Amino acid sequence: MKLRSLVFCLAFAVATIAAHAQVGVYVNPIGIHVSNSETDTGPFAFLGDNTKGRTFYGVNIGGYYEFFQNQNIVASVDLRDGFVKSNNASLNSFLVGGRVASKPLANSFKPYVQLSIGLGTTKPPTSTLRLNRFEYDILGGVDYTLAKHVDFRMVELGYGSVSTVNSGDFGGTNSLPASHLFTVSTGLVFRIP
Repeated sequence: MKLRSLVFCLAFAVATIAAHAQVGVYVNPIGIHVSNSETDTGPFAFLGDNTKGRTFYGVNIGGYYEFFQNQNIVASVDLRDGFVKSNNASLNSFLVGGRVASKPLANSFKPYVQLSIGLGTTKPPTSTLRLNRFEYDILGGVDYTLAKHVDFRMVELGYGSVSTVNSGDFGGTNSLPASHLFTVSTGLVFRIP
């Protein structure tokens, strides 16, 4: 995890030196509702014994680098690391994505959409084992300009999927399908010119 943070910081530092593009950095609270179509039982049940859904809370740490701008559209690369917990289980999402935002609309509203892929690491509540699997998220939100270098992320909503750790991964009778992720986030974005 420390290596990821170092790589993240170095990538954005080099990018801002190489070009005078805009960079945004954020640390925002997040809630993720994780749901399965089937229940799991045993020590590796990620959501808990006989549970189909649970809401996890935590933080998103990330940033974006704008590499393209025209009159109406801004394209950027977003890199984020999300940490959420509930019922002693945890989900860590390390994601890289493409982000498309409109230039500020009336009153400085900037809507955006984003598609991210990466690695989801899950740990069940009653075990120390962790499992890494592919994760994707489709996100949309609205940022509002508060000051020259500060935006308020009014809302960010998302839908995604990741295969969580389950009893089927460790000798159980059934392997569960991928879990659905519904996310909500808000907070501040600090823009660095």
